[in-house]
Amino acid sequence: MKKGIWQLAALGFLVACFVACKKSPAHVKTKTELATQSSWKLSTASAAGFGDITSQIPACYKDNTYTFVSDGTGTINESANVCSPTTAGPFTWSFLNNETTLHLSAAIFTGGSSDFTIVSLTETNFVISQVVTISPLPATTVQFTFIH
Repeated sequence: MKKGIWQLAALGFLVACFVACKKSPAHVKTKTELATQSSWKLSTASAAGFGDITSQIPACYKDNTYTFVSDGTGTINESANVCSPTTAGPFTWSFLNNETTLHLSAAIFTGGSSDFTIVSLTETNFVISQVVTISPLPATTVQFTFIH
């Protein structure tokens, strides 16, 4: 009988240890943490009805880097291919509409606006879209994918 009580006590102790030793859930990064962890560079662009339009984006936009800072400021840096007029410089940014919209203080693409719909934001990809109008073409939704 004593042996059975000790075995039961040992089993209870093991169960208690197992329950107490569960790992705490991993920290899920916020959109601000994901956006600000390092600079972003344009990878691809596609337009509704046209498909991949990356080759149509001027080279001076393709090599820019976009750095977001958690205080709502940011910087566009131009690399070897400088746009004329330059697109380099500071900007402010914020998330709107329950973090479904990225608002920048200025438009960063010709024919676009300062608001982008956030399609997805992960550790490695920042996918945004907006309606772009470049005459004589009709207004078209363009999706931009940025990578680190």
